[in-house]
Amino acid sequence: MRKRLIASTAAALGLLLSNPAAAADAGPGAPGIGDPYYPTYGNGGYDVSHYDLDLGYQPATDTLTGTATISATATQGLTSFDLDFALTVSKVTVDGRAAQFATSGEQELVITPARTIPRGKHYTVVVTYSGVPSTVKRYGFTSWQRTPDGGVAANEPESAWWWFPSNDHPLDKASYDVNIRVPSGSQAISNGLLVSQRTTDGWTSYHWRETKPQATYLATLAVGKFDITHSTTAAGVPVINAYSTALSPTVAANARASVERTGEIVDFLSGWFGPYPFESAGGYVPNVPTHFSVEEQTRVFYSPAAVANVNTSVVAHELAHQWFGDDVSLARWSDIWLNEGFASYAQYLWAEHEGQGTPQELAQQDYDSIPADDPFWTVEPGDPGPDKQFDDAVYTRGAIAIQALRDTIGDKAFKTLLKAWPAQHRYGNGTIAQFQQLAEKLSGQDLADFFQTWLYTPAKPASFPSS
Repeated sequence: MRKRLIASTAAALGLLLSNPAAAADAGPGAPGIGDPYYPTYGNGGYDVSHYDLDLGYQPATDTLTGTATISATATQGLTSFDLDFALTVSKVTVDGRAAQFATSGEQELVITPARTIPRGKHYTVVVTYSGVPSTVKRYGFTSWQRTPDGGVAANEPESAWWWFPSNDHPLDKASYDVNIRVPSGSQAISNGLLVSQRTTDGWTSYHWRETKPQATYLATLAVGKFDITHSTTAAGVPVINAYSTALSPTVAANARASVERTGEIVDFLSGWFGPYPFESAGGYVPNVPTHFSVEEQTRVFYSPAAVANVNTSVVAHELAHQWFGDDVSLARWSDIWLNEGFASYAQYLWAEHEGQGTPQELAQQDYDSIPADDPFWTVEPGDPGPDKQFDDAVYTRGAIAIQALRDTIGDKAFKTLLKAWPAQHRYGNGTIAQFQQLAEKLSGQDLADFFQTWLYTPAKPASFPSS
């Protein structure tokens, strides 16, 4: 059972007398946003518009202190509401008044304001907290990666809990200001553009700002010692990249040979997907032992292992997510194909640009190389299940399916579709069903059987369109 703090009888009576209608219609916000894969992730009853984070971080001890100011609007009358968070909270206020708070489950911070929040009201929550993120585990893991010179928050589908309280689901996107103080000599990397940097009394403060709506898992933070580069795309988008100074000379050289092509690849993908949707681009390579990369909005996280050899393909993959995943985010985690299938297809497009084969040829090779009895084909990219959400089939079968769609509806409709999807859902969310409807509208074809075969059947499709 969820445990909630109960206001005193006198306080409760005061609320009823002062606002009886609001009290009668109000109730607790839901402790989950309703995602079928992750029922406890996100929360109901409100919508966040902005996170303003004021942080301090000490790399030597991995200690993070913070004050999060969250601007939100109640979508129902609220007697209490939840945030997703895992560090230790010392104080909460709602609209300047002290609020009661308690923890529940793995990551629920349950807040009971002094007064009921009426539906439609804009309100401000301020949470003061601290902790050692690398020591905190939820569901048996941590998404905070400690490094010899700092720490990194980058993971999917969750990483926010380890550094700021949030409504942690892509359905609730918001803008961000991240202010962080670190010992002088260290740098702090986050999303968007650097607004200011100043040093006082041995500490350096960095202020990063992302003005476009951003899902919580796409918010990133990295503290350490970095070499930082600045450039612009041909279209004038600022590109900010950072490389840990602890990378070996070979890895550092290969990482730069890969990631420094960000501007070129952004311009190339803009030709397929439409104008780049954000005010900056770039990525960073911290000193971590992991092997994955994550499409953090405007500032991609690359593990050194991902770029230990020159690998512009992974850069194309993660940058494609800026349209498919970041600009248009999934509405539920079962729609992961909308992210990973299209980012993987972008690797086909980039390979063709680099003279390594056409998307048709590469998709055919992948289709032919995997036998029909391989378990690979039992995963349904359109609904893989939480345990298979990041299975190779979601990526590779997902990309093959996109080429099959291209072959089915023709190049003209396909190219229009790739630009129309981000344009129609810009800075919002989408579902596979909505994508199918758009594909049918643009092509004039009934694609129900196609989507059933390629995304929702646990078997190898009998043929590839060119077979």
